[in-house]
Amino acid sequence: MQNNKAIVEALYKALAQGQTETVAKVLATDLEWWFHGPPKCQHMMRVLTGDSGHVGFKFEPRSVTEIGDYCVIAEGWEGAQAYWVHVWTIKDGLITQFREYFNTWLTVRDLKPLGWKESKSFTVWQSMPRDLFHRSLPSLLLAI
Repeated sequence: MQNNKAIVEALYKALAQGQTETVAKVLATDLEWWFHGPPKCQHMMRVLTGDSGHVGFKFEPRSVTEIGDYCVIAEGWEGAQAYWVHVWTIKDGLITQFREYFNTWLTVRDLKPLGWKESKSFTVWQSMPRDLFHRSLPSLLLAI
């Protein structure tokens, strides 16, 4: 069985090569999708739904990080104009949920209590686009 990070990395590779059958095999038929950013920047959903071919916007992750048992976060940027974060939820080898953040700083916090007496949360991932460090972008907090 593949780990979740490998599934997401294989998805990006298949997208880059236009292998739609490979992409379809890892996506749940009832994929839940959420987007934050300018409407014209919903690039990944257009690719996943077939509205745009793989030759449009290029998704080349600069980092792919596995968080916990079900979550994988991919981050990429192309110069000062395009910064994106994808949060994928994988269950039983299928991607069941996709969150796309475009030109948005993202902080991911784990809100699960460490023990039943403790209720602390901690940051498990944070946007790190080196090219955009001084750029002002909206910020969101994702609780997992």
